[in-house]
Amino acid sequence: MSDPAGVPGPGAPGEARFVHIVDDVPELREGDAPVLIHALDGFLDAGNAGAIAVRHLLAGDAGRVVASFDIDAFYDYRARRPPLTFAEDHYEGYEAPRLVVRLLRDLLGTPYLLLHGPEPDTYWEAFAAAVRAVVEHFGVRLTVALGSVPMAVPHTRPVMLTNHASTTDLLVQPNVWKGQIRVPASAQAVLELRLGEWGHPAMGFVAHIPHYVAQVDYPAAAGRLLESVEIVTGLEWDLEPLEVAGQARLAEIAEQIEGSAEVRDVVLGLEQQYDSFHHPDQDATLPLAEERNLPTGEELGAEFERFLAGLDSPEE
Repeated sequence: MSDPAGVPGPGAPGEARFVHIVDDVPELREGDAPVLIHALDGFLDAGNAGAIAVRHLLAGDAGRVVASFDIDAFYDYRARRPPLTFAEDHYEGYEAPRLVVRLLRDLLGTPYLLLHGPEPDTYWEAFAAAVRAVVEHFGVRLTVALGSVPMAVPHTRPVMLTNHASTTDLLVQPNVWKGQIRVPASAQAVLELRLGEWGHPAMGFVAHIPHYVAQVDYPAAAGRLLESVEIVTGLEWDLEPLEVAGQARLAEIAEQIEGSAEVRDVVLGLEQQYDSFHHPDQDATLPLAEERNLPTGEELGAEFERFLAGLDSPEE
């Protein structure tokens, strides 16, 4: 008999070949009921917010791998070619992609699970079923997704989040968005949908990244995501390094904007729009609808290219 997703449930032969779960994990005592946090590289990672959050959680202690997924089944090597080194006359240093679940501990010593790696390119339903096996094997009490998308918001205001969940009682705040909107699917979104159908609590947060810096690291969003995870899970981390990195990035952005009147004008409009969302009683109209001498799309595109060129790339 199939699950609502149309795929076999845990224990089915087809599922076992997609994930290997470590049986002997003495660090998890019976009844621990850990949280599973997941952040995948790919579609939902504007500003590399999820990737930065993962690096922060793994800093100092990468923990123990307690489950690994069959990367060959999920990864499109030609679309995202892994790097290797050509050294004079031979190849070496191949960095094979990995999709794993690690067992980590927070500042208080509380164990939790972290699923990270590239977003699956194929077999999303099989991936969801494989994660379900991990959830049920370790008695996970809550699954939390981290993501980020580019939005028309200014860097000069606090990072906004959209929260979502398989049941409304898991939501922690009202969203700015009202009504419905059709969006491209992601493996993380499908995972949350399926886990909810299978009776496992699942939720997540999506950070809004200023669209003009969505291609560079934005540590402030990573810190905001982990702060929200702390609230809903009770886990605790030292987030000061992310705060410091976020302030440094904002200083760099401010310095670059000083040299561009066009970008400053757009940021001002975004600030007014942001404030109108948070104080709708003050003005029912969006300031961006006012008549202004804004630059054309082509002019802004060229200006933003120069703006981004002045910021450090993620690799740097």
